[in-house]
Amino acid sequence: MLTMLPARQFSALRLADVLTSSLDAISARPNVLGLPPVHKGVVILADGLGASSIRARAGHARFFSARLNKSSIIDGVFPATTAAGIATLTTGTPPGQHGLVGYQVLDRARDRVVNQLTGWDDGMQPASWQRARTVFDRAADENVPSFAIGPKRFVDSGFTQAVLRGAQYVAADKMADRFTAARSILNDNPTALIYLYVAELDVAAHAYGWESDRWLAVLENLDSEVSRFAETLRSDEGLLLTADHGVIDVPSTRHVLFDTEPALVAGVRHVAGDPRCVQLYLEPAQSAVTADTLADAWRQSESDRAWVYTRAEAVAAGLYGRVADEVLPRIGDVIVAARKAIAYYDSRPANQKARGMIGQHGSLTDEEVRVPLIRAGAFAR
Repeated sequence: MLTMLPARQFSALRLADVLTSSLDAISARPNVLGLPPVHKGVVILADGLGASSIRARAGHARFFSARLNKSSIIDGVFPATTAAGIATLTTGTPPGQHGLVGYQVLDRARDRVVNQLTGWDDGMQPASWQRARTVFDRAADENVPSFAIGPKRFVDSGFTQAVLRGAQYVAADKMADRFTAARSILNDNPTALIYLYVAELDVAAHAYGWESDRWLAVLENLDSEVSRFAETLRSDEGLLLTADHGVIDVPSTRHVLFDTEPALVAGVRHVAGDPRCVQLYLEPAQSAVTADTLADAWRQSESDRAWVYTRAEAVAAGLYGRVADEVLPRIGDVIVAARKAIAYYDSRPANQKARGMIGQHGSLTDEEVRVPLIRAGAFAR
């Protein structure tokens, strides 16, 4: 059934190259992005800012759209979700190596589904569950001070400890204050690597949709803040702005309650992933349903609006990059990635709060995977 899988051609430049190349530029090394040597580098991660959204709202994001062209669009990761994307940015490795292979995944040793953004506990230790050294760790090896600027609520989170370890966290709740903090760090340090996180677009997209006035107001604000900040950059300071994923709006009328079709949940013990990238884990104490037979059932039902992979097919297709043996069991036995404007939900759990989200992401569409790489300061072309 491989003919039903997407033949996605990933671009030569990827999210994994962005922070790594910035450190290389600070250390005066050749790098994948071709960045010139600098003393200081700033990387902004605008959560949820897809390249297609900038194009669609170009008049409201003039700084971004003026710098967005074919060479300034790169690939994020699969699944197109925050946990996987930010970990790839900050480690320079694909999900199959750092281990954050979805929003929710199976912790097979404890037979439970874990949330890789908010579910950190003694059984999912940040220092070991996220397997890769961060770019900030490598910066410390080279005596380059590194800083992560973001909202105060994330200072001590397990996710922060997993993906930002090695960086000094600087808390700033307001977007404008984050840019002020970045400018202060640049002023106070002869060399520095700075990561600045912007959550507001993704928050607005989930609640109201990326096509809403609320989202548009945040985009205008971010474009203005970045434009003003870029004007302050000196000749030895470079700036890159990118994103972890883009967003698709999915109204409630486009929700698919897949559990109402018994064949799609037969033999399934755990449901995880995102609504646009469902990961299904089989009951181990049965043999009637296999990954192949479950995938076939999904293809018979959903092939016109989803890509369906077994774990083996997804790994062979390179969707997660090279996958470590330790990470392999975290990936679903079957992965269902939406290709139409739909979201898949399991209606059996009592908590259906997630169905209130409008903006969605996780799958392989260009709208979700293709993200900007905006250059400014010494990194401008």
